[in-house]
Amino acid sequence: MLELKIENLSKTYKNGVQALKNVDLTIPTGMFGLLGPNGAGKSTLMRTIATLQEPDQGSIMLGEVNVLNQKDDVRKMLGYLPQEFGVYPKVTAEAMLNHFAVLKGITRKSERREMIDYLFHQTDLYDHRKKKLGTYSGGMKQRFGVAQALLGNPKLIIVDEPTSGLDPEGRNRFLNLLSAISEEIVVILSTHIVDDVSELCSEMAIISSGEVLITGEPQKAISGLQGKVWKKTITKEELEDHSKGYKLLSTSLVAGRPVIHVLSDEHPGEGFESIDPDLEDVYFSILN
Repeated sequence: MLELKIENLSKTYKNGVQALKNVDLTIPTGMFGLLGPNGAGKSTLMRTIATLQEPDQGSIMLGEVNVLNQKDDVRKMLGYLPQEFGVYPKVTAEAMLNHFAVLKGITRKSERREMIDYLFHQTDLYDHRKKKLGTYSGGMKQRFGVAQALLGNPKLIIVDEPTSGLDPEGRNRFLNLLSAISEEIVVILSTHIVDDVSELCSEMAIISSGEVLITGEPQKAISGLQGKVWKKTITKEELEDHSKGYKLLSTSLVAGRPVIHVLSDEHPGEGFESIDPDLEDVYFSILN
């Protein structure tokens, strides 16, 4: 089974921001979730793996391929969907995907035709392939992005913040597509949306300020908080006092009233009820 191994990876930009700090990660075949807030270093890590920028130190191996030294070999094995995926609005999806296929080195016209048709079917865009990309919805553009990332049967696919801005139906369709393609290849899903990781990924890492804080199976991390997460509905006036008096994980509004989740080994007091933790509780317990 192919795996991506990252060791001691660091990157500091010219403005002094240390985007990555001695990152160690082993990413197996399947869907891997890289979870963290905006500015955590996720995009820097993804761009480095995708051979788009150099680290200051460290190593990345994709199987037997040295990612930092064998960039051309990596690019033949890589599918990449960046956070900002631009398209030419006046070009049809079919013409654009054909162009990407040529750039990917698929020179035989019949092979390109067969692959392009297959990818349009797989991403549910076949009936829209003759339309100009400027007429595509956000969800259709994201699926087109996946189609171009799948050109050439890649062994590694990187998707950076893929569901931002999608409606619920578009998000579900997109995540189902990612899940279907991840069974035999390495797929890295970089996101700040906790539900994307909890629903899809068998392995994950949480990163913040350029450092990996936790790695492992989402369900194991959730089990580690069992019996320690408590919920209480309070008034808005009580929120500040509760923020000071408890290890506050999160606050949400239900019917206009704040509902807080707190972390405590013991019953925290009157009005609190024990609840089953979820990955969002894990996420905030690590970051807070």
